[in-house]
This record gives sequence, C-alpha cells and structure tokens, in this order.
Amino acid sequence: MMIPTRLLGKTGQRISILGFGTAPAGNRLGLRQAIKLYEEALNKGVTYFDTAPDFTGYGNAQKQLGYLLKERRKEIFLVTKCFEPNGDKALRLLEKNLKELQTDYADLVFVHNLGNDKMDPQMVFSRRGCYAALMKAKANGLTRFFGLSGHNRPNRFVKGIKNFNVDVLLNVVNFVDQHTYNFENDVWPLANKSRIGLIAMKVYGGQQKNQKGKLSNSHMPKQNLNISLRYALSQPGVSSAVIGMATSAELNQNIQWVRDFKPLTSREVTQLKNMGKNLASEWGAHFGSIT
Repeated sequence: MMIPTRLLGKTGQRISILGFGTAPAGNRLGLRQAIKLYEEALNKGVTYFDTAPDFTGYGNAQKQLGYLLKERRKEIFLVTKCFEPNGDKALRLLEKNLKELQTDYADLVFVHNLGNDKMDPQMVFSRRGCYAALMKAKANGLTRFFGLSGHNRPNRFVKGIKNFNVDVLLNVVNFVDQHTYNFENDVWPLANKSRIGLIAMKVYGGQQKNQKGKLSNSHMPKQNLNISLRYALSQPGVSSAVIGMATSAELNQNIQWVRDFKPLTSREVTQLKNMGKNLASEWGAHFGSIT
C-alpha cells in the first residue's frame, strides 16, 4: 500500500500526505546514510521533500539530496527556501540552492520564516525585496510555485495572502500551538478561500532544548505523536504534513500512521483542545513573538 496523496491547492499537483523534512538527516547523517534514507522514503511513496540551506539549520541536507535528485528528479516534488529579505541576495541564494541540489529548478520555493525579525515585510514585499525577485525567478523557470513559510506572527501571513500572489503556505500546526499561534484558525481559512496550498510543519511541536542548550527530542509526548499527526492532516484544505526524520524506524512509523490515517472524531477534537491548552501553558511562545 502506497502513501495517500492530496491535491496541493491551486497548483494542480498531487503530493504525498507525508512530507520528508530533511533537516535532521542533514545534521545527523553522513552522505551515504542520508541518500539511502531519502531513497527508501521515495521508494515507499514519499514524494514531497523539504530542504533548505545549511545556515537555516539544515546542515548538509541539500547537498545530500542532490545526489538522489541527479538520478530521480522527476519523481520528487522539490521544496527549498530563501531566508533572505533582499531580492538580489535571495536570487543568489536560490541559484546556490539549486546548484547544491544538482538541478536547474525547484517545484516550490518559500520565502522562509516570514515571522522572523530579519524578514521585515516592508522589505520582503518591496520592489527590491525577495518576493519580487522570486516572482521573477518563477517567470524564468527557476521555480514552478511560490510560497510563504513561518512559525509565528500569523498576521504577517494574513497580509501577505491578501495582497500578493501566493501558491502555498507552510506553517506550524499542532494541537498545542493552536492555542498560541493558531495558524489553522487565523490564517488557513482565508487561504482556503483562495485555494492556496497548505502544508503543516512542526506537527510534533518541534525540538526542545536540553539543559545545555542543545536540541533534543520533540516537545510532544511520544504517546501523542500519532494523534498529533492526525490533527494536522484533519485540518480543512491541508495537503501534507512535513516531518523531520533521520532514521528508517522514524520513516516507517510515520508511513504506517499516514497509511492508517482517519480524521479526528468530534470527541477527540474536544479531548485535544483541553490537552492542548494545558501543554500550551507549559510550552509558551516557543517559536517566537505572536504579533
């Protein structure tokens, strides 16, 4: 049984409902190990591969993925990111990304982390900003689609999709952060009206820092991982949930869960709302400012 697929908004593209987030593999695996894991995922039906440059926390992921793309580019829906508000710099970064990925185009490029202080919307959406530059890149065939990604400040995304041409959104969506950032209620319904594709990330809450400041396990308690994934995939209009993976065991567990996926029941929605409120009070605004 292959992984189910869904239509990605107005793009007309079908993608796997499980997306491969490459950051953990890019930071933890050597070249051969990473290629083997990416290939295993592709062979089992994962088609959506999410990556980004080293300086955004992805380690060697782009370079590693490039070796698989070299052989099987047409089978993969390739996503990369530009964490750079200036247009000229964003274009140079995109060209560097594509070189590392050993391809001449991406399927989707995100203006990355729009909620970050660095990504001031006045610059991002100005004539000299990365939005205009990536629209030019799209027209020139360097990317097929354009999107906005981010973890916080949902109001920036509301303004972005109201005033600019956006194909896809990538946002934090889990039953805990619903009570803090709430992209699924404050941003996504508006995006749905314009048939903007929706991708959920940090569905397990992202990684937390240990006492020494290093990243450790997911915020989400292990017993809640499956229902957290079901929560994300139950959101209206969502096409895929991107999950960071670095082991075959993680990959196969997530594959099994998406194969067995069933939408949340009304009873489960109520249970998660109460549980989420309690966990949200512990987690706080862990992805940065809300407004």
